[in-house]
Amino acid sequence: MPTTETDEHKSLREAVAALGKRHGRDFNREQLWSEAAKLGYLGVNLPEAYGGGGGGIAELSIVLEELGAAGCPLLMMVVSPAICGTVIARFGTEAQKQEWLPALADGTRTMAFGITEPDAGSNSHRITTTAHRDGADWLLTGRKVFISGVDIADATLIVGRTEDSRTGRLKPCLFIVPRDAEGFTRRQIDMELQAAEKQFELTLDDVRLPAEALVGDEDAGLLQLFAGLNPERIMTAAFAIGMGRYALSQAITYARDRTVWNTPIGAHQAIAHPLAQAHIDLELARLMMQKAAHLYDAGDDVAAGEAANMAKYAAGEACVKAVDQAVHTLGGNGLTREFGLASLITAARVARIAPVSREMILNYVSHQTLGLPKSY
Repeated sequence: MPTTETDEHKSLREAVAALGKRHGRDFNREQLWSEAAKLGYLGVNLPEAYGGGGGGIAELSIVLEELGAAGCPLLMMVVSPAICGTVIARFGTEAQKQEWLPALADGTRTMAFGITEPDAGSNSHRITTTAHRDGADWLLTGRKVFISGVDIADATLIVGRTEDSRTGRLKPCLFIVPRDAEGFTRRQIDMELQAAEKQFELTLDDVRLPAEALVGDEDAGLLQLFAGLNPERIMTAAFAIGMGRYALSQAITYARDRTVWNTPIGAHQAIAHPLAQAHIDLELARLMMQKAAHLYDAGDDVAAGEAANMAKYAAGEACVKAVDQAVHTLGGNGLTREFGLASLITAARVARIAPVSREMILNYVSHQTLGLPKSY
């Protein structure tokens, strides 16, 4: 993989950074989404034949990271173009591609993603949302929880399970469920974390879907699912790295300007060294994120899975530490609205627990990479 960014990637970073700077921390989500779409950033990873930029997750992660570094990350980028757009582009029918990809690319339509359940979490083997045939249609029944942006999405890509006709075992399948489908209801979850994108619990009560709502081959199972989950982990890493960079930049500016006893506080190693360490950790996490994106875009799903999990883990840890150190550097000012850091204390934790906890990533690495036995 390349060890330095191409000129095209550098130019993309600069352009997106300029967009983020114009909107800043007090950004309007709809306005930023619309402008990013017009500039071609939302669909940069989608095929050119369907209105996208023809790039990959490497390019899309740059967009999200730079917006985050400017203080205005767009969480739905993780979901709509990265997860849903990728899955439809790789496995959707021609009709599904024609219907969804141009609209996802130009921002006129968005799609949410529903996998997490109250009892199963994100464990695809324990998902209880099931689909069974009823004539030519599908009937989908189950519950989902902590699903982002359902209220602003035109549809939700739901992970359910169907019975394998050969073995009788249940396997994951993906269905496009329109927002207004009969039997598809949502309840907003009262979150302490304040964000532009709300979280919802979903109920699917015998939601009737036409045959064409199924994305891809019903026998492909985990292959299609992880085609979306690996980009999700890479983009979560980009989200975390951007957030960490924003916090760090606020702390650096403050440490340069804040003077006590005739010396800027940044001159003291007790302040400077932790900030330097935070920068190092963020840069290391970015390298793993770039590796994961490169492997995924090159079509190496197995290697990308390992790297994507590692990138998400490293970025989550680096983000939490960077935000914590930034707040600590500003002292009481770190908890004021003026500097925009206090809200990141909670937001930074999201990168540690979603879309998969750091403990489950350690399980993945210990089992898949190190070959150690499972405890479960």
